[in-house]
Amino acid sequence: MLTIPLDKLPSVIRTVCGIALFLVAVPPVLAAQTLTTEEARIRLLPGDLPAAGYFTLHNTGDTDVILMGAQSPAFSNVEMHRSVDRDGVASMQPVEQIELAAGEQIAFAPQGYHLMLMQRARPLAIGEEVEITLLFEDARRLTVTFQTVSPASL
Repeated sequence: MLTIPLDKLPSVIRTVCGIALFLVAVPPVLAAQTLTTEEARIRLLPGDLPAAGYFTLHNTGDTDVILMGAQSPAFSNVEMHRSVDRDGVASMQPVEQIELAAGEQIAFAPQGYHLMLMQRARPLAIGEEVEITLLFEDARRLTVTFQTVSPASL
């Protein structure tokens, strides 16, 4: 394989390569600005019981997005779930992905979609802030600061 040091390439080629790299790296960052959240909170239960993450996700962009999951350094396992009531029997079902159309929003709320936050990395207290990163199909990431709250406050 032939290797040419960057400083030996003509400046036009270096400029074109730099622009190409910029165009490849920047779209996910710019696109993430079309995704916003509000009311991000974690219902914190005592001990090491799983917590639940609630928020509203807005897609202010002009293309649909697909939320594939989430991760957080505060929890070893984060899953998307949906509460379902069938014939008077409530259950939680894992959700692999959620499509959010352009210009729409979706609420992660009690009795609906929520994040299940399991296996805390460290003890958490009411009032703490916890970062959770939302992961999208197109490699976008949106890091959101969640406030821990008492189960009674929801």
